[in-house]
Amino acid sequence: MTSICFENVSKTFSLHQGRALIAGHLRAMMGARRKPKDTLYALRDVSFKVAQGESVALIGSNGAGKSTALSLIAGLAQPDTGKVVVNGRLAAMLELGSGFHGDLTGGENVVLNAALLGMSRKEAREALPRITEFAGLEEFIDEPLRTYSAGMVMRLAFATATNVEPDVLLIDEVLAVGDQDFQKKCAERLDHLRGEGRTLVCVSHEFATILRLCDRAIWLDHGRVVMDGPTAGVVAAYQSHAAPAAAG
Repeated sequence: MTSICFENVSKTFSLHQGRALIAGHLRAMMGARRKPKDTLYALRDVSFKVAQGESVALIGSNGAGKSTALSLIAGLAQPDTGKVVVNGRLAAMLELGSGFHGDLTGGENVVLNAALLGMSRKEAREALPRITEFAGLEEFIDEPLRTYSAGMVMRLAFATATNVEPDVLLIDEVLAVGDQDFQKKCAERLDHLRGEGRTLVCVSHEFATILRLCDRAIWLDHGRVVMDGPTAGVVAAYQSHAAPAAAG
């Protein structure tokens, strides 16, 4: 079964949008066309499939299109052309804690976010004790989130996203969560999810983590797929390509 399918996907963004609001009207009044440089292709005609249970890393330099691809998978953005299909319950860790509200308690935030991730209210409440225990926040779960430290919020967000039984889990540069003991706990949790056949798509510049966690890697450059294959080979090719540029 296919968990994720990208079919000839392109996504563009307008540059200098603040100025473009005025400049666009002026160009329209004068009958001028928008200059090509005003549009950035974040992804250009990208196609790939991720099978159920696969662990896939998206790699590439900053601006290559990795986070845009994750946003499209998460449904936070829509492609300009092409099609993105995702099958199953999805949990995304694109920015830990971004969906939490400071005036709600930790427990209320967990229930709300679990519901947003597709759980029923009953399922969300049943998940609360194990999420709280995983995060190690039993003493603070009834306190407003605004009283939490940044580390506590990150722990709660990771625990929520990985304990709602997602079919597809998206991770964007947020693997270094909390102290060393909690990071080990996170790694074990991700290994458990992989062992259960969950699908994982990961963006990270930490290649040691990618090599341990992912079976396959897709190298993106300026919005295009350069290479797609076993992680070790793709990472080696990318590092070999990047080394001369760094030296220069």
